[in-house]
Amino acid sequence: MLQVEKAKTNMSTIEKTLLTANMFDGFWDRWIVHGVDKEDLAIIRSTISTKDEWIQSWVSLAEQKIREANVFAENQQTQEAEMKYRTAGLYYQLVQWLIPEASREKVYWLNMSMKNFHEADRLYPRKTTYDMIHIGDEIYFGRVRVPSNPKGVVVIINPLDSTKEELFTYELDFLEKGFVTVSFDGPGQGQTYSYMGIMGTKKRWEKFIDLLIDYSALHFSNLPIYLFGTSSGAAWALYGSCNPKVSKVVAVSPVFPSSKITLPDYFMERTRYVLEESNALPTFDSLGFEKPVLLVHGKQDVMVSDEDIHHLYHQLPNGKCYLEYEDEGHCCNFKLPEVRQYATEWFSEI
Repeated sequence: MLQVEKAKTNMSTIEKTLLTANMFDGFWDRWIVHGVDKEDLAIIRSTISTKDEWIQSWVSLAEQKIREANVFAENQQTQEAEMKYRTAGLYYQLVQWLIPEASREKVYWLNMSMKNFHEADRLYPRKTTYDMIHIGDEIYFGRVRVPSNPKGVVVIINPLDSTKEELFTYELDFLEKGFVTVSFDGPGQGQTYSYMGIMGTKKRWEKFIDLLIDYSALHFSNLPIYLFGTSSGAAWALYGSCNPKVSKVVAVSPVFPSSKITLPDYFMERTRYVLEESNALPTFDSLGFEKPVLLVHGKQDVMVSDEDIHHLYHQLPNGKCYLEYEDEGHCCNFKLPEVRQYATEWFSEI
């Protein structure tokens, strides 16, 4: 037993990630709901036990999706081509995601991912804008998508371990319902981390959320602003609910800074690469919640307890709503399309 523990301790972050991916089906839930094809995963899952195998497998699948997208594009089947390019972009996301440190290798695969997302954006009937927010010497990278006749702005606040591109299905759902989407890589995320080396701190996240709301209010001054976040993104959406410029907030499985839950080794090690301090989350008890919140919780969540969620719900102001799923875990992954649908209806209520 001691030898096993010692071997585990000597494993690299990437090796621990690969071991978890091979041993636990739940590891893949996030990626499946964000667009990974189950059949593709079934084909390669048993062959990705090393870093090189992981990269080769996902790159091969991405290249296959690009070939399929090109055929669809040549045949004027733009919607099908768009989704194939997005899937290719997601598979390149899996490659860059495995590499925890900001490096040339990570940037290369991130750029390959964005190249395919931009190709997909080009095929979408409405324009996508790529923009930046400057906070002192720091640059935060984002994407903004505007439907025809927008009814509001949904600011998507991504979980710590995700990039803005990974959550493309969120964008598509909100766009389809007539909402502008604003999604930026925060401290420790995506381009902001890989290009600029900006790591997460509580103060940095506070400034980022404040300016993200200001940015949305400035560019869409005639539209209501809504926040939508999951996991740590939900915690920061709750922080944003204290801002008078925000109308409503959806928080799915918000992470509590005081949580005593033990997280997987691979995840804890990954966070050390992107966080300058261990506790980079808002403290809910110190927040002066102002705006209505839709709080969403999965009863099987091992990261967020029922007790913490219920205590938080009682702190929220009038207009609050609560959704609970008996069989869902953290982030309510397989109910997220339903949650987004419910959210758009709730946003539209007066």
